[in-house]
This record gives sequence, C-alpha cells and structure tokens, in this order.
Amino acid sequence: MERPSPRSTADRPFAPRRFPFFYGWWIVVVSTIGVILSIPGQTMGVSVFTDDLLTATGLTRVQLANAYLAGTVASGLTLPFGGRLLDRFGARTTATCASIGLGLTLLYLSVVDRLADPGVVAVLLLVLGFFALRFSGQGMLTMVSRTMLGRWFEKRRGLSSGISSVFVGFGFGVAPLVLDAWIERAGWRGAWREMALVVGVGMALVALVFYRDRPEDCGLEMDGEPSTPERTKARAEEIAVPRSEAIRTLKFWAVTFALAVQALVITGITFHIVDLGGRLGMERAEAVAIFLPMSVVSTSTALIGGYLGDRLRVKWLLVAMLVAQAVGVGATVRLDALYPLVAGGLGIAGGLFGPIATIAFPRFFGRRHLGAIAGFEMMCVVLGSALGPSLLALGQDLSGGYALPLYGCLALPAVALVLALRLREPAITR
Repeated sequence: MERPSPRSTADRPFAPRRFPFFYGWWIVVVSTIGVILSIPGQTMGVSVFTDDLLTATGLTRVQLANAYLAGTVASGLTLPFGGRLLDRFGARTTATCASIGLGLTLLYLSVVDRLADPGVVAVLLLVLGFFALRFSGQGMLTMVSRTMLGRWFEKRRGLSSGISSVFVGFGFGVAPLVLDAWIERAGWRGAWREMALVVGVGMALVALVFYRDRPEDCGLEMDGEPSTPERTKARAEEIAVPRSEAIRTLKFWAVTFALAVQALVITGITFHIVDLGGRLGMERAEAVAIFLPMSVVSTSTALIGGYLGDRLRVKWLLVAMLVAQAVGVGATVRLDALYPLVAGGLGIAGGLFGPIATIAFPRFFGRRHLGAIAGFEMMCVVLGSALGPSLLALGQDLSGGYALPLYGCLALPAVALVLALRLREPAITR
C-alpha cells in the first residue's frame, strides 16, 4: 500500500494554504500551547508536588531526588531516538502520542504511592513514573513543538520564537502559583488527574488537528513569502548537516552545553525552592512567589531576545544568558534579601533560553535533520536538568545548607561562557 504524500496528509482536516493569513503564525500559537502544556513534565511542574509526594510515599528528600535523577537520565538517553521518530513520522503524530503519554503518566503518578510500601519498590515505581513524565513532557512535547516552529520561519525565526517565548516564559513563571492553587482546591491527586485530562485529551487534539511539519508540505514557503524560482533554488541549496557531523562541531556544543547548564541550575533551584526558602525563614507561598516576577522579566526578555536573534550572532545571546544566570544563581544564596537579583538574573536567563534553542540549530545545520540534532541536544539538556535537583540535595545534605552547592554551580556558566566566546559564525544577512 502506497503511503500518502506529506502534501495530502497536511491538507487534512483542512488546507493551511487556505488560511486568511500565513499559517506559520498559527504554528506559533499551537507550538506555544504545546510547550506550555508540557509543564506537568517540567521541573517547575513537579516541584510543587514534591512535599506532597514525600508525605505520601514516606521517602526521604534525597531518595525522591535520586528517583527523579534516575528517571530523568533514562528519559534523556532515549531522546535521540525520539528525535529520529520526529524526522520520520512528523510533528503531528509524535506530538499527539507524547500528549497522550503525558496524560497517562499523570494518572499513574496520582496513585503511585498506593502501589507499594516505602522502600526499594516504591523508589523504582517513582523512577518509572518520572521517566515517562520527563520523556513525554519535558522531552518529546517540548522538542517537537520548538522544532516545528523552527522549520516554519527563516528570516523571522527569532521574532516568532521570541513571541512564543513571551507566553511560554509567563506560563512557566506562573505555573508554580497556579499548580499550588490547583492542589489547594483539588488535592495533589485530583490536580494530577485533572491535568491528565487537559493534556492527554486537549493537547492531543490540538496536535492532531493543527500541527504541521513544514510549510513546503502545505504548498507554502517559509516566512509566508511567495514561491519564486529563486526561493525554490535556495530551498534546494539549503544546508543539511547530518547529526553525526553536527555533534562534532563547536557550534553544537557551545549552544548545547550552555542550555544544559541553564537546565541544571534552574531545575535544581526550582525543585528545592520551598525548602531553600524555608531555611531562610520564608513561608512556602512566599518562596514559590519568586516565579511571578521572574516570569515578568522572562517574558519581556524573550521578546527582545527573539527580535535581536534575527539581527545578532547566537554567541551574544549565549553570553547574555550565561552572565544573567550567574548573577541569579549567586543571589539565590540569599533569596530572602536579594529577591530582585534572583528574579532579574534567572528571569533574563530563562527568557533567552527559548529563542536560542529555536534559532541556533536551524541556522547552523539546516532543517532536514533537525529532529535528530534536536533530539541529541535535548538529551543533554534533560540530563543537565536531571543532575540539578540531586546535586543540590547532596550538597545540602553534606554541607547542611544550599550556599556551598549554589556557589559551586557558578563554575558551570563560567565554562559555558568560555565556549560561547570561542564560537565563530557568519554575520547575519537580511
């Protein structure tokens, strides 16, 4: 049986080329929804449930952090395979499956404490749950959405990713507050079950109906420009660096290491924010509230960063992200007294993450193998996010506080900054 062509499947249930405006801008909307609804699989989505899980499972904080580490590492190691699935089956299929998987995982986690008494089995069950949560949410749904967005734009890739990152940054920033209120209303089990319905059904339908791989599959051109012989020739000559070559370049590792470091420090701080604030005399709600001003800073930074991303080399976005990150991490040691520096530094770094992740690899390596390249990059980012909570938990256990492990984390953006400054890339032409 002959497989349907990309054009025929892209026209179901409607033809994007018949939209009253360029369908790429609708891709911005639905890809943004996809990243936002991955929040249950992101660290800020898990961190609000941490204390409830500790109470329900009877595990120690280190045991829970290590289960999170093991599950996240396992999910990260499978993401290169997920990237190849994206290149083979397309954004619509992979995002739909990821959404359904995330919904089922949330249902599983809502009863995980009832499946075994505290001990090795309980830890293993949590590892399984965290693996599925991180693979489907932070991994696949996020990667598919951002990769799809990068394929629809070229000249406006920075602007489109900046617009998306505004809403993603705000969503991520307010998520802990929203989820905390959700838990207060429905309990932690009820909150996860209701989220399962939103993601497993709602997001799956969004992906199934609206996600599209590339504008060419829909009879369109990138950026909504008219099809001309020159555009057709340029598309035929577009660079297409395979993953095996891309991962041997400084361009790949300068970007990937910086994003992985960002994931490590942010997830570590986010995962332990309640305990970190409590040791400084802050109430739970006060500590979690740091994410609101962070989101305000993040949203404005994302738009500015996206706009500049179309005009500046990626190097300078990386430098700005890493400097801001170092300021925010250092200030977190005195979260109670240096609240504005924490919100400003981590907010700026978080706001630049999305534009950099969307812009860099299509610009450096082309779109043909973008799924495989993004899958390897996401593996490194997820592994970085896996290490953060456990390293901070271990450092806190050994030193009796979070100051020493946080200061130790400052070495990572310093190394990433050296790599970023060595990055060589051509000037931007418009």
